[in-house]
Amino acid sequence: MTRIKRGCIARRCRTKIRLFASSFRGAHSRLTQTITQQKIRALFLAYRDKGRQKRYFCHFYNIFIHNLYKKQLLLKSKILAQIAILNINCLSMISTEIIK
Repeated sequence: MTRIKRGCIARRCRTKIRLFASSFRGAHSRLTQTITQQKIRALFLAYRDKGRQKRYFCHFYNIFIHNLYKKQLLLKSKILAQIAILNINCLSMISTEIIK
């Protein structure tokens, strides 16, 4: 059998990985083995923190609604969503009013 050289295919694969890690510092953006380890780690942390972010937002939203209820500012969630979309300044005014 003839010898097959994988030069361009392997280089193309490494280039794709290097583009992903171009913003990393030091060897994490230069050495192929370290780049692959960092890529796995980065994707894992992104997946994990996506769930944490949702959980944190849900907790924050529950506290916000509870404080609205305590201050007797009875607003439904649909109205709050419309305020958030149309006028963010108004929503920030409501939140600062609750914090006081």
